[in-house]
Amino acid sequence: MTLSARDRRALAYLALSLVLMLMWRFWSNSRDSASVAASEETVPMAERHLAILREKAATVPGRESLLHQVSAELLQWERGLLGGDTAAQAQAQLLAVVQRVAKKQSPAIEMGQESFAEPQPFGDAYGEVKLSLSFDCGMEQVVNFLAELTSQPEAVASNELSINAANAKQKTVSVRMTVSGLVPRRLVPVQKGLAAF
Repeated sequence: MTLSARDRRALAYLALSLVLMLMWRFWSNSRDSASVAASEETVPMAERHLAILREKAATVPGRESLLHQVSAELLQWERGLLGGDTAAQAQAQLLAVVQRVAKKQSPAIEMGQESFAEPQPFGDAYGEVKLSLSFDCGMEQVVNFLAELTSQPEAVASNELSINAANAKQKTVSVRMTVSGLVPRRLVPVQKGLAAF
């Protein structure tokens, strides 16, 4: 029987593939035995790792109680956020807080010019609404107004403050200030275009 050139090439490829298969099988067996030997050396390391995991597991109840405590404090603090379904409602609530504090002063502070700024993001979870206002009063009224403003249950604070002399005979000052209030982030409009950068 005579083999053609095509048959001889097929037999050569078969022999070559057989040799490669045997080499691969030998190489993969030697690698598996090396990994088994390496795993025997890591038993002390695994025991150390287990001890570390046990220590971490022992701290979980304490961390969970701390998480619950912090979550309760955050919930209590977030009750002070200015509410409303829109940013305009939150701004109106901020104005109401400022007017309430101004009326408590003796004599009551009469607000002059009032204007709102566009709501801005404040961190990742909150937004900020700002009210710019001006009024004339005595210096002690300014101090009392600021103290009363920070003691409100709402999350409001003075942001900018400018005080100038108004009437030297009556000892009054002209106050221009910005009051900020925190709101939920959903009330802040999403900026689009270049302004978002």
